[in-house]
Amino acid sequence: MPKKINKNRFLLVSGPCVLEDMRSALNIAVRVKDLCDELGWDYVFKASYDKANRTSLRGKRGPGLEKGLDILAEISLRAGVQVLTDVHSIDDIEQAKHAVDAIQIPAFLCRQTDLILAAGESGCTVNVKKGQFLAPEDVNQIAEKLLSTGCKDYYMTERGTTFGYHNLVVDMRGLAIMRENGHRVIFDATHSVQRPGSLGGATGGDGRLAPVLARAAMAAGIDGLFIETHPNPAKSPSDGANMIPLAQLPAVLRKLAKIHEVL
Repeated sequence: MPKKINKNRFLLVSGPCVLEDMRSALNIAVRVKDLCDELGWDYVFKASYDKANRTSLRGKRGPGLEKGLDILAEISLRAGVQVLTDVHSIDDIEQAKHAVDAIQIPAFLCRQTDLILAAGESGCTVNVKKGQFLAPEDVNQIAEKLLSTGCKDYYMTERGTTFGYHNLVVDMRGLAIMRENGHRVIFDATHSVQRPGSLGGATGGDGRLAPVLARAAMAAGIDGLFIETHPNPAKSPSDGANMIPLAQLPAVLRKLAKIHEVL
C-alpha cells in the first residue's frame, strides 16, 4: 500500500531527473533524506523510469518501466523514503501504483482526463505538473477530476509558463491564487529555469538561478518544493543544465528553511 505524505509538514520532492542505476540513486536519496530530517521536512525521492517526453528521438529515456519500478521500490525500502515517479499512460499507472507512493502527471499531459482519473483512483498521492500553457485558475478543473475519484491527496506544481520561444517565466501570483483556491502547491525550482529546446536537440537551462526562484517562491508561500539534483549535473542524462548540484543542496535548503521559519 502507498504511504501517505504528511500534509502538516513542508515537503521536498527531490532526486535525479532520470534513474541511472541503484547505487547513484540510493546515494542521492540517503543524503537528501538526512537533510530533510535535519530541517524537519517531509521528503519524497523523485526519479523517472522513462522520460517519454524527450526533445530528441536520441534522448536517453531511462531503464524502462519494470526495471525502473524495481529500483524505486528498493530505494524506498533501503533508504526509508517515499518515492515518486511520473507516468505517461493508464497502463503505467496500473503497475506503478504497486511500487511507488506518489504518481506525477507530466505538464504536457495535465489535461488528459482519463490519465488524471486513473491517477486519482490509484490510491497514491498525485502530483500534477501545471502545464506551461495554463493559467493558475485552470488547475481547478484538474482538481475537480481528481476529487471526482475520491482523491484528496494531491498537489499542484508550478513549473513556469511559456514566455515566447525557448524560455519560461514564473508568475509568483499564481502560487497564491492556487492556494487561495484550496490546492496544496509545490514550486518546481529546477524546471522553471529550463530553456525548452534551446540546444536544438535538447533542452537547456540555467541552474544557478534555481535557488533564486526557490527563495522567491518560499517567501510567497508554498507547501513544498521540487528540486532535481545530481552529484555531477554535467553528466546527467537529462536536464543537467537546470539541476542544483548535490554538494550545493545543503546550503540552498538551509537558507530556504530560514525563510520558511520566518513565515
